[in-house]
Amino acid sequence: MEPDLYDRKCGSRQVLDRIGDRWSVLVVLVLADGTKRYGDLAKRIDGVSQKMLTQTLRALERDGLVTREVHAAVPPRVDYALTDLGRSLLDLLSGLQAWATTHLGEVEAARVRYDARTV
Repeated sequence: MEPDLYDRKCGSRQVLDRIGDRWSVLVVLVLADGTKRYGDLAKRIDGVSQKMLTQTLRALERDGLVTREVHAAVPPRVDYALTDLGRSLLDLLSGLQAWATTHLGEVEAARVRYDARTV
């Protein structure tokens, strides 16, 4: 049977939900520069709570997009990095990032027009 992206129970829909999640996109884009510690991710991604960052990293690891490496040190050090599968998303997500920054002015102008109509 062909995957049906529009069926909420379909695995392809679940994958799309994961890679389209706001925090997942930002984590993958930050990790594009290389391995990062948890604290580095938390500092770079403004607004993400500790709970959401932890859940996002676990979900990305579960889906095979991120690796988690614990180093025996005091205090313990944990590094996160993209897997080959995770790196395969970079062209797509970099394209979304470029689109968002290129068209930000147009989107903001559309919001102003819309908000002016609905008052």
